[in-house]
Amino acid sequence: MKINCIAIDDEPLALDIIRDYCTKVPFINLLRTFDNAIDTLEYLQNNSVDLILLDIQMEELTGIQLLNALKIKPFVILTTAYDSYALQGFELDVVDYMLKPISFERFIKGLNKVSDRMHALASAGQEQPVVLNLPQTEGKDYFFVKTETRMEKVAMNEVLYVEGMGDYWKIVTKNRRIMTLMNAQGIEDVLEEPRFCRVHKSWFVAIDKIEFIERRHIKIADQYIPISDTYQKTFFELIERKQ
Repeated sequence: MKINCIAIDDEPLALDIIRDYCTKVPFINLLRTFDNAIDTLEYLQNNSVDLILLDIQMEELTGIQLLNALKIKPFVILTTAYDSYALQGFELDVVDYMLKPISFERFIKGLNKVSDRMHALASAGQEQPVVLNLPQTEGKDYFFVKTETRMEKVAMNEVLYVEGMGDYWKIVTKNRRIMTLMNAQGIEDVLEEPRFCRVHKSWFVAIDKIEFIERRHIKIADQYIPISDTYQKTFFELIERKQ
């Protein structure tokens, strides 16, 4: 399975090294390189990739700001000279965090992690996405979703929001992030109103976890979630019933 990737770094030498490394890896297809995040954003508006090799410290827009601006996030490996962003990288669900100067052996290790995840998702995609709803005598308190290797139990009252990312969904709770292959209808069947509401084609939110609503965005934890035209009427009607 080929991994289509792009690389972003404002250091020409760093990009040269990545280009050279990529030519030596048979399962990597380096589509483009960029020396700034602005051009990268424009490219990603019209093109899809499997992986971004991303530097953090760049002018105008940092790598972290770039990630936060992406609606659909591919796999990401951070390539940086600074170790102070490791925690942020973990919170953004990056696959790996490689410190410069990056050896070829370390580069291969990171790419193998991406390859393993892609193969796991592809294997899961050969089966029908499933959601198991276990009946409860006092209402539905939890559900199960399929991850790469197991069925994960998710407590309803812990879900903050759910974000669509290509063919899979990221369920964000108070303490963890769970990636699952599931269609939108499967998510909608589990996250029922009035506890949850779909506010965008790629977002479901837990109503009781909303901190505030500002114009066309919802704030939950550290995440700003857009409200689209399609779902705003239903959402605001639900909010009015909560007043």
